Amino acid sequence: METTARTIIKALTWQLLGIATMTALTYGQTGSLITALTLALSASATGFIFYFLHEKVWNAVRWGRRLTGTGAEGTG
Repeated sequence: METTARTIIKALTWQLLGIATMTALTYGQTGSLITALTLALSASATGFIFYFLHEKVWNAVRWGRRLTGTGAEGTG
């Protein structure tokens, strides 16, 4: 099992890699570094927000869960 610090660093480096990739792709399309970086950062922020909301919705869904310690399946 890895430490929380390692998980955070891995998440940050993954996010930075995504921003760099999106910036490079967008720069190739637009020729503007500012436009490319703005799009990459806004996509990253939007992705973060929607992932958070997605997780909240799935936390409310009982389907496919098992009750802890009983082995009984959830509804569905």
